[in-house]
Amino acid sequence: MEHLKELKSQGKLVLCGPFTDYPGGMVVLLAEDLAEATSIAQGDPFIASGCKSFEMRTLAEANEENNYLLGE
Repeated sequence: MEHLKELKSQGKLVLCGPFTDYPGGMVVLLAEDLAEATSIAQGDPFIASGCKSFEMRTLAEANEENNYLLGE
């Protein structure tokens, strides 16, 4: 919990929570690049202690400014 609060105070945590229909949960981070996001994930106490694992994904935000990515 303290780790997530720290990420929030740094502006790195977008949202997080457990899945309601599947084991596990999700943490959405704001990072400069994949290397920074991976470093943040590896610093999570649950990950560092070996209690949990993670799978990294990247996301392109669809929004009005980029025409909801229709041009890609």
